Amino acid sequence: MGEIGWNGLLVLVCVSLAAVTQGKTVKYQTFEEDAPGTVIGNLAKDISSSASSSGGSRTNFRMMKQFNSSFIRLRESDGQLTIGERIDRERICKHTLHCLIAFDVVSFSKEQFKLIHVEVEVKDINDNSPEFPRKESSLEISENTAVGTRIPLDFAVDEDVGVNYIQSYQISVNSHFSIDVLSRADGVKYAELVLMKELDRETQASYALELVAMDGGNPSRSGTTRINIKVKDYNDNSPVFDRNSFSVDLPEDAPVGSLLLDLNAEDPDEGLNGEVVYGFGNQVPPEIRQLFRVDRKTGRLTLESPIDFESKNTYEFDVQATDLGPNPSPAICKIVVQVQDVNDNAPEISITPMTSITAGIAYITEAAARESFVALVSTSDRDSGANGQVHCTLYGHDHFRLQQAYEDSFMIVSTSPLDREKIPEYNLTVVAEDLGSPPFRTITQYTIRLTDENDNAPVFSKPVYEVAVVENNAPGAYITTVVARDMDMGSNGKVSYKLADTYFMGSPISTFVSLDPASGSLYALRSFNYEVMKQLELRITASDGGSPPLSGSANVYVRIVDQNDNAPVISQPALHNGSAEVLLPRDAPSGYVITRVEARDADEGVNSELSYGLATGEPSVFSVNKATGEIYLNQVLSHDVDETLSVTVTVSDNGRPALTSTATLHFLIIAGSPPSDRTVYQPGGVGGGGEEAHAQWDLSVVIIVVLAGSCTLLLLAIILIATTCNRRKRDKSGEDSDSYGEKDTLERGRSHVADNPLLPLRMGLWFLPWAARMVRKTENYMNRKPDVMGVNHQFESNSSSASLSALWACTSECKVLGHSDRCWSPSAVRANAAPSPAPTLSSFSSLSKTASLPRDPHRRDNYYQAHIPKTVGLQSVYEKVLHREYDYVLVTPPRPVRVQEISDISIPVYTPTPTHCPNDDV
Repeated sequence: MGEIGWNGLLVLVCVSLAAVTQGKTVKYQTFEEDAPGTVIGNLAKDISSSASSSGGSRTNFRMMKQFNSSFIRLRESDGQLTIGERIDRERICKHTLHCLIAFDVVSFSKEQFKLIHVEVEVKDINDNSPEFPRKESSLEISENTAVGTRIPLDFAVDEDVGVNYIQSYQISVNSHFSIDVLSRADGVKYAELVLMKELDRETQASYALELVAMDGGNPSRSGTTRINIKVKDYNDNSPVFDRNSFSVDLPEDAPVGSLLLDLNAEDPDEGLNGEVVYGFGNQVPPEIRQLFRVDRKTGRLTLESPIDFESKNTYEFDVQATDLGPNPSPAICKIVVQVQDVNDNAPEISITPMTSITAGIAYITEAAARESFVALVSTSDRDSGANGQVHCTLYGHDHFRLQQAYEDSFMIVSTSPLDREKIPEYNLTVVAEDLGSPPFRTITQYTIRLTDENDNAPVFSKPVYEVAVVENNAPGAYITTVVARDMDMGSNGKVSYKLADTYFMGSPISTFVSLDPASGSLYALRSFNYEVMKQLELRITASDGGSPPLSGSANVYVRIVDQNDNAPVISQPALHNGSAEVLLPRDAPSGYVITRVEARDADEGVNSELSYGLATGEPSVFSVNKATGEIYLNQVLSHDVDETLSVTVTVSDNGRPALTSTATLHFLIIAGSPPSDRTVYQPGGVGGGGEEAHAQWDLSVVIIVVLAGSCTLLLLAIILIATTCNRRKRDKSGEDSDSYGEKDTLERGRSHVADNPLLPLRMGLWFLPWAARMVRKTENYMNRKPDVMGVNHQFESNSSSASLSALWACTSECKVLGHSDRCWSPSAVRANAAPSPAPTLSSFSSLSKTASLPRDPHRRDNYYQAHIPKTVGLQSVYEKVLHREYDYVLVTPPRPVRVQEISDISIPVYTPTPTHCPNDDV
């Protein structure tokens, strides 16, 4: 196209100034068939020249995907538009007068995005010649055809539009015919053959005419067809329609078979010459014949197939009426069908994202500014009028809204700052609804995903880590693991760890520990020594992989735990090869402190507590204070002792295991007495051997004294009870028949018992033999039922052979383990117990413990648990009999005397104070 295309290029730039996301429309014009690469325009120049301010930042352009994007190329650096491939206007726009290629371009700089709507009008060139459907056609015209009769001819077709379309028709020169050029309702020009002079078949039976159709291009193009006219003998009357033309309005949803017109034509001739038949004209195209039908006999015009307003809204064709006579002359009636629109199409929604990787999903960075452009929503409705007007609404989240760009296009823009960590994805719903009645609605789901920005720094699980490591660890030992989390994604959320560049004890911290940058695991690079450093302070930084990276930090305190790894070091006396010489006066008295061994231990706590001892030497001669290390004489040296005495002193710490150092001391015996200011240990004094011995046997003595005291008190209590009971028995044996005396005796016994605070109720294992004898004596009475609830204990003396003379209530536990609280204070009686004689006063006075306790027969569990010292063997027996039924043994007294009233007797309980023995090593 070269010269024509470039010279004829007309650029119209229409820029509407608006906000950041306001749409702009730029219009260009170019000619079809321009060569690829032909420059159409430059968006950067055209926008900057029309905008109020162009801005100082670099602007890039990106074409949003469109159906016809291959025709136009966009250079993204400056927005230059060029022809992508040859444009055939007739192929993409057909007979449309204005042919537009519309697409959308996004200009962006930094975080600002602008939408530009570009419309390129493709101008027509005269590259198509008019063509007739037939190269040659034939007409038969009766010779009696009236002058002025019009005969429709084939109309030519030209793919071009405007001035390049058919502008005129011409017919070859002849004497009888001319043409009249007319225009249809849709603008198509056609020619009709007009008879200008009466025909005479006998003069000329046929005519050959050439019809030429010419367009208005420069240079003009033309097409020709040959018309062969045969003059026939005439049937002198032709049918006549009521009207020469009809216009019909037909709704597009009219059902098939609907009646459009009932045509009527009349012929005054008779017979076949007057019988009229109807049909489409010869020039009616097949499209019309498929949509409409004319009844041959009745002339009824009906709908043959469904019609669509959106495909075509006007149909124009001819219906002719012809008689059946020879040489008929048809009558023509022009029919125009206007299709009326009905709301039968739902709106269509097309969403084009600014950035998209997956269909149906738009991507936008979470750092996008407010009012940032996300996607373009284009709506269309094939209906017209109100039926084609579309209202668009966005639902789903208030972080996005619709903003009208132009006509039926809308932009999805952000309304507030976005945060992917809170909402990573938005599911929006676009609803397009037309204004028809009833309205049609289209719903489209659309997804917007946020791309991650590095806006979150790593955060440690805790700001301070405190760990302990035992000293003398192996190099490479694991210490701990720090953990930091980053809420971002991908490389922005990938955390790496690093030690802060600090120094400790003059060396870089990296020489003490190593840190795995990926896992955060901390390892020791050297063996730690508690005596050198007590604690190691680190600072660890966690950084993500974003650009720029963000970081967080945490402190790690590594506490070194002491081990017993240092043996005591003897500092005094000074040693040479592990030994030292010490002067010892021969006349030194017993207890004389010869020297003091001093040692120190580098460890701390228990590991540094020292104790001294003698490994070798004469223990009868020398002793050492375990705490102070002082070595002293146990006895006065004899005169025949050697001049040199040697001992080996050991110094041990209290670690586990204990470490020991030894030193050999050589005592050089010298003549004379010791200095008067030297320390001498006194027998029984504080410290020295007495103190050591006291420390050794103190705990054992305490335990022995406690046990002996307990046993003594128990024995005294038994003797006291036995003596008291025997004395009372002798004093009151003669007053058995006097109830008052019995009662008085009972009261005295009660007060006597109450006054005795040593009466034991919890019997120990010392009573087991006595209990066994008591059980054997009462076995004969096991199956009897007691009449009166009571408790009588009678101790058996070594010389007494008297039988039991009291009411006895004993439990199964007593039979096995000995008497306990349950014997002394029984808690229940049998419900079906029969009455029995009451015990006598002598029976009460002869008991070591007397307790006649009237009880509630319905309460069997009101008792005290027996607190009996239990060995392992007796524990199971005790547990077996603890919850069993009581067995009551009735022992008949020698002289039964009825007791008038016996009140409850309360017996004081003696509970020995428990002795706690310290758990010390002896």
